[in-house]
Amino acid sequence: MGKGGNQGKGATELEAPMPTFRWEEIQKHNLRTDKWLVIDRKVYNITKWSSRHPGGQRVIGHYAGEDATDAFLAFHRNLDFVRKFMKPLLIGELAPDEPSQDRGKNSQITEDFRALRKTAEDMNLFKSNQLFFLLHLAHIIAMESIAWFTIFYFGNGWIPTIITAFVLATSQAQAGWLQHDYGHLSVYKKSMWNHIVHKFIIGHLKGASANWWNHRHFQHHAKPNIFHKDPDVNMLHVFVLGEWQPIEYGKKKLKYLPYNHQHEYFFLIGPPLLIPLYFQYQIIMTMIVRKDWVDLAWAISYYTRFFITYIPFYGVLGSILFLNFIRFLESHWFVWVTQMNHIVMEIDREPYRDWFSSQLAATCNVEQSFFNDWFSGHLNFQIEHHLFPTMPRHNLHKIAPLVRSLCAKHGIEYQEKPLLRALQDIIGSLRKSGQLWLDAYLHK
Repeated sequence: MGKGGNQGKGATELEAPMPTFRWEEIQKHNLRTDKWLVIDRKVYNITKWSSRHPGGQRVIGHYAGEDATDAFLAFHRNLDFVRKFMKPLLIGELAPDEPSQDRGKNSQITEDFRALRKTAEDMNLFKSNQLFFLLHLAHIIAMESIAWFTIFYFGNGWIPTIITAFVLATSQAQAGWLQHDYGHLSVYKKSMWNHIVHKFIIGHLKGASANWWNHRHFQHHAKPNIFHKDPDVNMLHVFVLGEWQPIEYGKKKLKYLPYNHQHEYFFLIGPPLLIPLYFQYQIIMTMIVRKDWVDLAWAISYYTRFFITYIPFYGVLGSILFLNFIRFLESHWFVWVTQMNHIVMEIDREPYRDWFSSQLAATCNVEQSFFNDWFSGHLNFQIEHHLFPTMPRHNLHKIAPLVRSLCAKHGIEYQEKPLLRALQDIIGSLRKSGQLWLDAYLHK
């Protein structure tokens, strides 16, 4: 055969040119029933597939009509594995003359941040220290053992009971930080092992649901402090946050509670009730409604272990009260730590910023010390954690100076505070928002 021989079935056919789209068209597909997004300039139709997204359909839906490249890189460990699922969803790419970023987002900041991420990878900052997490788990189990031994040896009097409750509340808080590590896939290279251990820690050690946590928490990371997207700022009309919401409530004469006193009633219904009342009910109902039987089985194993351990000392009713007292103590710890980094920052409607700027606007840090690291589960490095959610927490302090430098380069404020001031600022923020509501309510 000559050079122009058989070019039929055995030859590789030229692929049809990929359709191209402009941002104006892509941004129209941001509805619940019609979702497109862009990753690395490729356009994907996720409308039907989003309901099967392991992280939940809401978190991926929050990026409909937008570039989701940095969120995609932030949340996934094994990119090659994930991209296999993306191939059938590919419908085209951005037109050559279209910018990679939508809505005029700062391309230079994005470029510099991706270079910073590459630097972090080269420094092996996404590699975890297995001993660190093993020792953390060991100290939780040790506290559980000490708690039981205290009651066993000293009896169920008031003093041993209160001491035991504080020990168990501490172990619960620390287990909360540890499940957070596994939930973010920051311990093992393979996602599967992170998921398995996550279910054990949040289920058997805490009596909660891994899927409930994933679907809620990843939305918070994807769009922190954004109304209607971050569930952590959905306060069910109990509090008004930021500047926009209280003014809107005031203008509309909405007064579900006296918000000008929210910095006072926060102490009564915020820290005391979030976990024992709201979360505990929501978690159980979510598992039942969604028929999440695996997570429910893990949670039942926690409650079974707890009641088998403490019913012999307190009886059924006493053990239920004891459990809720522990939840009450843990709830204070959880609320103060998680809110000191977020509630004091910008809380608003969707501003459509680049990944780096959006995370810096919604987070701040607390000074590093051994106690602060342990007390907050390294969430005192909230900025770095939000920028790199899969980075093991023991490496966050290593990337912090580089993040600070990038902020200085682009004139972005990098906030870091002492622990006590960060806690005080929660009350100051609530007071400020409450006053904005009152002024709008009375005068607008």
